[in-house]
Amino acid sequence: MKALLLSLVLGLLAASQGDVIDASQFTGRWLTHFIAAENIDKITEGAPFHIFMRYIEFDEENGTIHFHFYIKKNGECIEKYVSGLKEENFYAVDYAGHNEFQLIRGDANSLLTHNVNVDEDGKETELVQLFGKGNNVEPEYKEEYYNTVREKGIPEENILNFIDNDNCPEE
Repeated sequence: MKALLLSLVLGLLAASQGDVIDASQFTGRWLTHFIAAENIDKITEGAPFHIFMRYIEFDEENGTIHFHFYIKKNGECIEKYVSGLKEENFYAVDYAGHNEFQLIRGDANSLLTHNVNVDEDGKETELVQLFGKGNNVEPEYKEEYYNTVREKGIPEENILNFIDNDNCPEE
């Protein structure tokens, strides 16, 4: 009887946690629209998170994530490939230190994400990204993006527009 009660409680607890997102549905070509960071120096040109996303693969079966993107240094686009492993509700990615990358919300055309980076010096920086399939994202996603930036305590002046400055190869 105790086992049955415990199963019921655990089932209700799991149900109360909300829907589990199958991130693999968001695998595909993505373009960086906006990135905000507590430390703006992490996202300006030449910095590690001045990224122009091209492709994200969420592999739920193997618990991995793969990124293909460009960074810009001195106006030149430099191609990068980075991978990570799923841990609990985030992906652990080693790039410019350690990152905990998390999907906040997504649909067929927009992807809202959050990343906590701890660099080689131990400095922690929160970043919020908005990716889109094309050159525009729905106004509701922009609004939710700005709300998320505010919730994370990132000043709005630390939001950079990437889509208007993306001249890296399309793939």
